[in-house]
Amino acid sequence: MADSTIRSNLSPAAATPLAKLGPGGKKVVVGISGASGAQFATRILEILLSQGHEVHLVVTEYGRRLLFDELDITELSVESLVPMLTHFKEQILNKKLFIHPHKDVGAVIASGSFLHDGMVVIPCSSTALGYIATGSASNLLGRAAMVTLKERRPLILVHRESPLNLIDIRNMEQITLAGGIIAPANPGWYLRPKTVEEITDFVVGKCLDLLRIEHDLKIRWERK
Repeated sequence: MADSTIRSNLSPAAATPLAKLGPGGKKVVVGISGASGAQFATRILEILLSQGHEVHLVVTEYGRRLLFDELDITELSVESLVPMLTHFKEQILNKKLFIHPHKDVGAVIASGSFLHDGMVVIPCSSTALGYIATGSASNLLGRAAMVTLKERRPLILVHRESPLNLIDIRNMEQITLAGGIIAPANPGWYLRPKTVEEITDFVVGKCLDLLRIEHDLKIRWERK
């Protein structure tokens, strides 16, 4: 399939095919739950993998439905999740991208002894927020988040539901008190975005900052 016919979540300015993957160096856990905002998830996967970072992905059942409903993704594969990187499939699969069944609470990311540089749940539904806030480990996403907190590693929850009720607010408080970070999918408008991709990049760029991962997405305020 020609590059021009591959669906990409990259902004037009960044859609030039890559010659090689970056050097990477970080190890990041990425969780996808329900709510809305599938493009946030696929975009952060594109950036992490294109830079050569190691990604451990867990997608809930509602996360799978979200990917289908919003992006027509029917399988968790390099071709579907990061089509721009299909050329690097052999370098990525089982070397840089590890996809874990969300019901497998015995997977490696369920253990605090598994060293990584942080976890981001993007998007994070109110349901996922709730079971993470209460320390529920009934699925892998909840368990991985729980051990991320107990090991004092960065946990970033990109909540994307509105309006909030008191339960959501108290769950956010509980996560914050436990050391996690609530990073709502709220884009800034001071850069005057013109496309959905630019809005997506703002939210994703904030998450990368919180993970201490360098990027060149346009999210910086520069006073004129």
